Amino acid sequence: MSRTLGPSGGSYDFLIRRLHSLTGVIPVGIFLTMHLCTNSLVALSRGGVDYYQLSVNRFHALGPLLVPLEVFGILLPIAFHGLLGLKIWWESQPNVGRYPYWCNFRYTLQRITGVIVFAFILMHLWHMHWLGEHMPGDHGAMFDPKVATATAAYALQAKAWWTVPAYAIGIACACYHFATGLWTFMITWGITVGERSQDRMGYVCAGVGVILLVIGITAQVALMTWPTPAPRTEPLSAHAITTRPSAAITEAVKPPISADGRRSEWIIEK
Repeated sequence: MSRTLGPSGGSYDFLIRRLHSLTGVIPVGIFLTMHLCTNSLVALSRGGVDYYQLSVNRFHALGPLLVPLEVFGILLPIAFHGLLGLKIWWESQPNVGRYPYWCNFRYTLQRITGVIVFAFILMHLWHMHWLGEHMPGDHGAMFDPKVATATAAYALQAKAWWTVPAYAIGIACACYHFATGLWTFMITWGITVGERSQDRMGYVCAGVGVILLVIGITAQVALMTWPTPAPRTEPLSAHAITTRPSAAITEAVKPPISADGRRSEWIIEK
């Protein structure tokens, strides 16, 4: 299925493949789990405390440490894992047509979802992250951490014709890719050795993937139905996102007035 699998490609190739497996779980898989769980807090923020905004505030309270953490702890590992994954996909020789076994289908789906997820991450960075301001297009960097829920909801609702399928497909592919990668990680690092333990871990990893998918879709639906979406009104930058939320924001942030002249009921408390 691949021209250069395992140690036969040399010790360097063997080490790179190990690092590729490791970064897919630590930190990329951990970040995916935390990101989906944090976003799902929107579903708990109706008619009361905005838990999602509070979570974003805590993260951005890291101040000047935030950007280095993002770059070295998230973006670079994702870039390494993604680019090396594209190389592996390019060098692979799928034979699922000749050998239509489940392991071959799983391997092929792992490569296909990896390519889709890599493209989705680039789109997501452009669409939501402050880096989107430095990319072409009129709908980039739409997320404002100071008004997190309203701007995230607006980003998804403003162009629902493409955001709904793009995010649903991206989330589903990311969950499958991580769940399958977690299973192969257990085998690659010698955690599950026997056939029985690998079969059992396969069910566990499948369950992890399904749970993450439910959490991710829950977050998307909650944002798509958020009653008071609002566009970002201030330019973003690396400096802007490291600014600690002001006291006014942390104490009581109210959403913009809706079309009917009323404000929603939620507030943010310390």
